[in-house]
Amino acid sequence: MPESPRRSLLIIGGAEDKVGRVTVLRRFVRLAGGRSSRLVVIPTASSVPDEVVDVYSTIFTRLGAPEVTAVDPPTRQASSDPQIAEQVDGATGIFISGGNQLKLSQLIVGTPLGTALLRAYQRGAVIAGTSAGASIMSQFMISMGDEGVTPRQRSSQLTAGLGLLPGVIVDQHFDQRARYGRLLSLVAGSPNLLGMGIDEDTAAEIHDERTMTVVGSGAVFVVDARTATTDAHLARRDAPLLVSGAVVHTLPYGATFDLESATLVDFVEKYADTAVTSSRDRHDTATAAAALHH
Repeated sequence: MPESPRRSLLIIGGAEDKVGRVTVLRRFVRLAGGRSSRLVVIPTASSVPDEVVDVYSTIFTRLGAPEVTAVDPPTRQASSDPQIAEQVDGATGIFISGGNQLKLSQLIVGTPLGTALLRAYQRGAVIAGTSAGASIMSQFMISMGDEGVTPRQRSSQLTAGLGLLPGVIVDQHFDQRARYGRLLSLVAGSPNLLGMGIDEDTAAEIHDERTMTVVGSGAVFVVDARTATTDAHLARRDAPLLVSGAVVHTLPYGATFDLESATLVDFVEKYADTAVTSSRDRHDTATAAAALHH
């Protein structure tokens, strides 16, 4: 009996590098098959979809992708168009842009296009999403909420997502927009769910809904409140929440994490202090060599 294809997600915290080393976007193209990839960009969440398609198509083509097409249903009814599903069915990689995640939920989730995305994921196409496109990956998606460090009662709202990553709530622009409080408030109310906050220019690469590796310049924050004590069932609206005993993990580039057991599997340092470990001459030589080969 043939083995099932590996299922791959690349969940990006937004504002990924588009002009430098493009580490995260380069990883997407590679996962999708590189020079043999067939990519689809879904700019539906954006208020400027044509610009989004132009930018990502240019980047992906420069990275070696021979075929990039766009799928942008303007209405929920349009997401039932069989031709749209056919485009997704033929793709090896699908990229969902940023913008308004509630719009994504309203126009795509539960439609034939949403079903086609699930089908593509199951057959082994890599599904990537940035910002709003990251939030939509989970079964329960953060559609709005207050920002800040302190978790507060009823400060956020959950809406149905695509369900590609069950058991996890995904937040994005995490460090840059101080979203620790809203993520913690949500897992306090639903402690069976892991909270995942992803920084900008950073991605959680997840295989088979279990093994996660981190790519990019920031970190992925994971909070596990399954054994925590909280007053979420008692606190009044907007009151600061008690959350005691939650386990938090801050995972930079090079970390491998098991989402099922919520434990660190491996870590390879990517940001070693070269001033401590090597001479300046050696460091300058390495920097020049990297620039020449970029």
